[in-house]
Amino acid sequence: EMQQSDEDLQAEVYRSPLVARYASPEMAANFGDRKKFTTWRRLWLWLAESQQQLGLAITDRQLAEMRASLDLLDLRLAAEEERKRKHDVMGHVHAFAAQCPAAAAVIHLGATSAYVGDNTDLICLRDALDILLPRLAAAIAALSRFAGQHRSLACLGFTHLQPAQLTTVGKRACLWLADLLADLRNLSRCRADLRFRGVKGTTGTQASFLQLFEGDHDRVEQLDKLVTAKAGFPAAYIVTGQTYSRKVDSEVLLQLAGFGATAHKIATDLRLLASWKEIEEPFERDQIGSSAMPYKRNPMRLERVCGLARHVMALAQDALNTHSVQWMERTLDDSSNRRLSIPEAFLAADIVASTLGSVFDGLVVYPMVIQRHLKEELPFMATENILAAMVKAGGNRQECHEVIRQLSQQAAAQVKERGLDNDLIERIQASDYFAPIRDRLPELLDPATFVGRAPQQVDRFLAEEVAPALAPFTAALEKLTAVVQRV
Repeated sequence: EMQQSDEDLQAEVYRSPLVARYASPEMAANFGDRKKFTTWRRLWLWLAESQQQLGLAITDRQLAEMRASLDLLDLRLAAEEERKRKHDVMGHVHAFAAQCPAAAAVIHLGATSAYVGDNTDLICLRDALDILLPRLAAAIAALSRFAGQHRSLACLGFTHLQPAQLTTVGKRACLWLADLLADLRNLSRCRADLRFRGVKGTTGTQASFLQLFEGDHDRVEQLDKLVTAKAGFPAAYIVTGQTYSRKVDSEVLLQLAGFGATAHKIATDLRLLASWKEIEEPFERDQIGSSAMPYKRNPMRLERVCGLARHVMALAQDALNTHSVQWMERTLDDSSNRRLSIPEAFLAADIVASTLGSVFDGLVVYPMVIQRHLKEELPFMATENILAAMVKAGGNRQECHEVIRQLSQQAAAQVKERGLDNDLIERIQASDYFAPIRDRLPELLDPATFVGRAPQQVDRFLAEEVAPALAPFTAALEKLTAVVQRV
C-alpha cells in the first residue's frame, strides 16, 4: 500500500485558503504556532531575568537553561500536557519545564495565562502591522507613479455612473490615493498607539507580584517596565483587567476594515474601467481568462481583492462584538473568536495590499479607447463652450441655446434610437447659424480645455501629500523592491 505524502494528508482536511492559497509566508508565520509558543518562552525568560535583576532568588544557571531551550519546541509533549491538564498555557509551562528541570520552579512565577497570551498577541499585532504597512506604502508608491504618468490624460468623469465633466486618468488615481493615504495614517496611528500589557497579574492589580516583592511597589513598577522594554515596547498600559482591553483589537480591525473598504472601492472602479476596455490589470502571457471563452481577459486579481476585502470588512464586527461582552475584568468567550478574527483580518489585508501593489505596478491604459469614449460624449459637453463663444461673437444667448438644444436632441436620437455615432458637431458645422465660430470648433472641442486644473492638482497632491507620507517607508520600500527583483 502506497504511503501517503504530506500533500495527500493535507488534502484530507480543510485548510484555510488564506494560508494555503493567498497570504504571504511572513504574515502566515507571524500568526503561526512556532512564533506564538517561542514568544511565550521568551516572555517567561524576560520575566525571570527581570525578577532576578530586582532581587528574587533566580540563578544564572536557571536563566541559561531557559535561554538554551527557547526555540527547542516539543509540540508533541506540549499537546500531551494540554490534553492532560485541559489548559494550553499550563501544557506549555510543563513542556518547557521538562526541558529546563532546574528552572522549572521559576517559570511563569507570579504570572497568569494572560501574561503570555495577551502580551504575545500584542507582539503579533505590532509585527503584523510592521509587515502590512510597508506593503500598503508600496502599493501607494506604485499608484502614485501611475498617477504622475497619466496626470494629463483626459477621460470621462462619472457621477451616478453617468458621463459627467471630464477629469484625467491621473486625477482619478489621486482620488484612490487619498483614501489609501487615510488608511496608511490610520494603521500607522494604531501601530504607534499599541502598548504592552506587561506584568499585571490575575485581575490586573499586580497583587501576586506585590506579594513576591514583599509589598515593594517600586520594584513591581520596575518589573513591569523591564519586561516591557525587553519586548520592544515604549510603554505598557497602566490599567488592564486580566487582559488588555479588547477595544485595542476593535480599533485595529476597524482600521483594517477601512482599508478593505478602500481596496474594494478602487478594485471595483478598475473592474468597471476594464469592462469599458479603458484600463486593465496586468495579464500574464499564458493566463486563461475563462475556461469557456478563450477571448476573455477577466480582472481576476481585482476580483480577488474585492472578495478578500469583504472578508476583512466583515471581521471588524467580530472585534466589536467581542469587546462589547467582556464582562468586568474579562470573560473567556473572546479567546476562540480572536483566534479566528485577528489572524484572518491581517492575512486577508496582507494579500489585498500585495495584490493591489502588483496591479498598480502593471496597469495597462488604452488611450485610444478612452479617446473614443470621449468623442461620444464630448459634443454634448462642449455645448457650453460653443454657447459662450457665440455670445462673444455677438449672438443672442437664448436664441443660441434653443438652436443647440434642438440640434442636441436630433444627435441624441441618432445615438439612442438608431445606434449611430454622435453627430452633433457635424450638425453644428453644417448650420449657417454657427458660421461666426466655425473655425474655432476644433479648439473648443480640445479635451485638454475640459479637465480644469486636474493635472496641476495631481502634481500638488503627489508632492505635498503622497511624498511626505511615503518618506518614513523609504528603506522598507527599497528592501521590498530588491526582493521583487530577486524573485
